[in-house]
Parts: sequence; structure tokens; C-alpha cells
Amino acid sequence: MKIEIFGPGCPRCQETERRVINALARSGKDAEVVHVRDLKEIASRKVMFTPAVAVDGVVKISGRVPTEDEILKLLGV
Repeated sequence: MKIEIFGPGCPRCQETERRVINALARSGKDAEVVHVRDLKEIASRKVMFTPAVAVDGVVKISGRVPTEDEILKLLGV
């Protein structure tokens, strides 16, 4: 599983990454977590609002910081 966080590195993006990592720890699942900060890459993936979270290449959340419980649902927990 690959989880991508899209955002330039603002506090909301950093909080999203922290929550993703915490949710993974709670779930016991293993995943690669990547923070995509390059604006060209973000645009090429058609992400209009950050922070955004993609799971296995599919954007699931965009424009807000998800809760850890929301992230757990994305992980299938």
C-alpha cells in the first residue's frame, strides 16, 4: 500500500502527514508514506486543493485535514 500526502509543507499538510503515520501505527498495517511537495507533480495528479491524501494512486481526501478515524477507514480498518 502506498499513501501519498499532497501539499507544499504547510502546517495543515504536516498535520495530515502526522495523522496518517499515527493511523498506520494504530492499524498495524504496513504502508509506504510519501509527502509530495512539488507543485508541478501535485498539479499533474489533478489535485486542486491541499492537503490531499491518495491511497494507491487514488485521491480520497482533498482540501482538508482528515481525522485519524477517517484515515483508518481508508486503510480498511
